[in-house]
Amino acid sequence: MTDPDIADRAFTLAEMASDESVTMSVLAGREGRFSRAEPLNEPPVTYLAETEAPVYVLTNGKRGVGRGVKSNTVTPDGEYRTVVLVTGRRTLCLVGQRDGDETIEIPHESVAEIRYSTGFRKHRLVLRTPRSAYHCWVHRKTDAELLERTTEFVAERQTEDPEAIDDGDTASRVMYRGRPVERNTDSDGENTADDPTTEEGSNDASGTDGGTDDTAGDDEEFTVTYRGRPVDRD
Repeated sequence: MTDPDIADRAFTLAEMASDESVTMSVLAGREGRFSRAEPLNEPPVTYLAETEAPVYVLTNGKRGVGRGVKSNTVTPDGEYRTVVLVTGRRTLCLVGQRDGDETIEIPHESVAEIRYSTGFRKHRLVLRTPRSAYHCWVHRKTDAELLERTTEFVAERQTEDPEAIDDGDTASRVMYRGRPVERNTDSDGENTADDPTTEEGSNDASGTDGGTDDTAGDDEEFTVTYRGRPVDRD
């Protein structure tokens, strides 16, 4: 799309939208909702399908989007930002990257649960799917009413049997030193265990990458744990 085409479509979609969070300047990539900086490498409107229109727009600064757990974030590069477009068919998270923006798509039919939380420094929109959870950080200046409207909009489009997302990443897995870790999750998709630890009496030597001391015998048995859960060493 040429610059005039981008501007024309952004203007048209902003005029069509009933919510004031959808603005031409954000859709055209000229600025964020609470920032004058260009939010993405490419204008947000270019990521929409030809017949797709945003109903709500959320943004954040540097926190990005958490995949699986809120601490496993994809964050923007440099001065870029994060833009979340909620359309009639999906929630589209766009994280500004120098080498091409990161896109995370959550179709409404894949959402098993959606909720939001507000805080003094930041807000968060959480979408749970059958296999994972997506934590969309939201700028603290965003009104709670906008988060409530967004949540209700997506919830109304949920299905009784949500479809699993096969996005090819490890969002639903916790990794420690390159190994998958069993984990328990709470209602927010958060890991309920503590910080990384090595089980007492294990042979995980400090400074070794695989949790194994190369000088140990081949038949020696030990258990490496992360956040209280055993790590699969196979």
